[in-house]
Amino acid sequence: MTALPVHFYIFARISGCAVFAAISKLKIELQTQKIQTNTMNFVEELSWRGMLHDMMPGTEEQLKKEMTTAYVGFDPTAESLHIGSLAPIMLLKRFQLAGHKPVALVGGATGMIGDPSGKSQERNLLNEETLERNLAGIRKQLEKFLDFDSDAENKAVMVNNYDWMKDISFLEFIRDVGKHITVNYMMAKDSVKKRFSSESKVGMSFTEFTYQLVQGFDFYWLNQNMNCKLQMGGSDQWGNITTGTELIRRKSDGEAFALTIPLIKKADGTKFGKTESGNVWLDPNMTSPYKFYQFWLNTSDEDAESYIKIFTLLDKAEIDALIAAHREAPHERNLQRRLAEEITVLVHSQEDLEMAVEASQILFGRGTAESLRRLNESTFLSVFEGVPQFTVSKADLSAGVNVVDLLADHAAVFPSKGELRRTMKGNGLSINKDKFSDQDAMINEDYLIGGKYILVQKGKKNYFLLIAE
Repeated sequence: MTALPVHFYIFARISGCAVFAAISKLKIELQTQKIQTNTMNFVEELSWRGMLHDMMPGTEEQLKKEMTTAYVGFDPTAESLHIGSLAPIMLLKRFQLAGHKPVALVGGATGMIGDPSGKSQERNLLNEETLERNLAGIRKQLEKFLDFDSDAENKAVMVNNYDWMKDISFLEFIRDVGKHITVNYMMAKDSVKKRFSSESKVGMSFTEFTYQLVQGFDFYWLNQNMNCKLQMGGSDQWGNITTGTELIRRKSDGEAFALTIPLIKKADGTKFGKTESGNVWLDPNMTSPYKFYQFWLNTSDEDAESYIKIFTLLDKAEIDALIAAHREAPHERNLQRRLAEEITVLVHSQEDLEMAVEASQILFGRGTAESLRRLNESTFLSVFEGVPQFTVSKADLSAGVNVVDLLADHAAVFPSKGELRRTMKGNGLSINKDKFSDQDAMINEDYLIGGKYILVQKGKKNYFLLIAE
């Protein structure tokens, strides 16, 4: 074989290097383009979804430049988050979907103090044992939304600020943190001014006054140890967040940014996430999936148009189509139904959604005896919460009790046997969703749902629950 000239090998090597450099440059350009595209989608989505309240100058440019780490803080005052936390959770989820790295900070340390933002009085402080229990519950819920376990570069991280605050002494804190932020700067924050205004009769403790320093230090610690450059949160957190950016600038001359979303309110001005019975929780043991589903199903038309943008992952085209169709036929409430379906699956599961839908059909007259027996006990009790209840003897049922005696004597569902017989004759009695007209029938243990309950229905809307003990 004829040897090739030396200059050919030199040319080939130079060409190979050039090709490799060109490929590397192309990869970098593609990665940059991907980040820019995703980031633009993130910012645009926040805007059209009504989820962008304020943003520090330079934030958008930072997000376009590189994959950025951002954190959102969650309050550990209960074992479960409630739907008031859903907006910041969805914010983190969209952030991760856009190619950035989310950090969920659960405030084990700040939970011991209490954030004065948006509050008129100081809250109760929590002990360590309670906080640990609450942290475990919150961690389990966040894992449903964020990818913590993959090998992706932008996989989510969960941190507890107690881990870095527990070993810092008071003297160290006021020396290393407090000296960088003036009292004048802290007093200028809205959350502080409101509590010192003439409208407030409570005032503010030193503990609460220092909250913004503690949260600011969280941002500083994450910035120095995890290259976290952005803090996000509700609009009421703007003052605390910007204290963090100021601390980072003064202590390390580093880059730090802020982004907030609006506080969610109902169209009528009342507080979002509250019902007559209190908060709507994400934990199924605190708010059943059926009640959770019903909350969203019962939202107003105006709220549904807002909530479906904020709390679902549906894209703009689909949401616009749903809203347009809803405006054509609002009485069908298809927008509320889709909203309730999407959020129930996100927070709970497809199985829980199906159970909630079936339970709703039972309550509003479209269910069957078979579907009634398919409900688990917690859903069953949620559906019929508040209906009159009567305790009957399980021993009596094992022997069998005449239906008229059962509903007029053993349980005062009917004030008299005569009224009961007239109702049965008019086909107005149902037991376990089956019409019941046989006055000589015997009711026994076979009628028990879950070995414990019998559902009696008088007419269309009057329900009664017999509990066998």
